Amino acid sequence: MSVGGVGERNHVEARGLVKEYTDGPRKVCVLTGIDLTVGAGETVAIIGESGVGKSTLLHLLGGLDRPSSGTVRVGGTDLGALRDRELARFRNDSIGFVFQFHHLLPDFTALENVMMPCLIAGDSPAVARGHALELLERVGLAARVEHRPGELSGGEQQRVAVARAVVRRPALVLADEPTGNLDPDTGSEVERLLVELNHEAGITCVVVTHSPRLAAAMDRTMRLTHGHLEAS
Repeated sequence: MSVGGVGERNHVEARGLVKEYTDGPRKVCVLTGIDLTVGAGETVAIIGESGVGKSTLLHLLGGLDRPSSGTVRVGGTDLGALRDRELARFRNDSIGFVFQFHHLLPDFTALENVMMPCLIAGDSPAVARGHALELLERVGLAARVEHRPGELSGGEQQRVAVARAVVRRPALVLADEPTGNLDPDTGSEVERLLVELNHEAGITCVVVTHSPRLAAAMDRTMRLTHGHLEAS
C-alpha cells in the first residue's frame, strides 16, 4: 500500500515516549518508553485492550498532548521543540485527525466544516471552498454539502470528518477508532476511503482500532500492551 516517491515530510518517528499521570499520591505510567518508526506513505494499525493507552499514544504522535519524556518527530520536526502556537500551526498544516466521535462543528454545514482547516491556514474563502467541495464530492457527499452534522447520518458525518482531515493534504493522518460507532457496511465504506486516500495521495496513516478488518488493511499492525509496543 505504500506509495513510492513520497518525501520525508511524511516520516514519523517516536523515541522513548513515556507518559505519566498523577492520581492523588499515586503516579500512573501509561506509556513506558515507546519506540515507533512509520515510513513515508506507510499505514500502521495500533491494537490492544481498552484502557492500555492507544488514544494517549495517538495524541502524543499528533502533538495534542506532550510526553512526560521522549521525542516525536514528524517529517524531521521535533514536536517537543515547538511552542504552543507553533505546534498548533504545525498540526493544522501537517497532521489530520479523525476521531471516533467526529468532533464536527454542529452549527456549520458539512462544507464549512471541511473548509475550516484551509481558512485557519490563511487560504481565501474561494480556495478553501474549492478544496472542500472537491473532497466532499470525493467522499460521495456532493449532494449533502449544505447539511449540518445533525442532518447527516453517522456514516456521513464520519466521511465529512475524513474529508476535513485530509483537505490540506497533510503529511500524516491519525485516526482513533474511525469505525467504532458505525454499522459494518458504513464502517467498511470509511475503511475503504482511508485506504484509497493513502494510495492516491501517499498520506502516512496511523490508526487505532478494534476492527480486525481495518487492521488487516494496513501495511503493519502493532500491539500496545503494558505500556510497550510490539509487532503483532
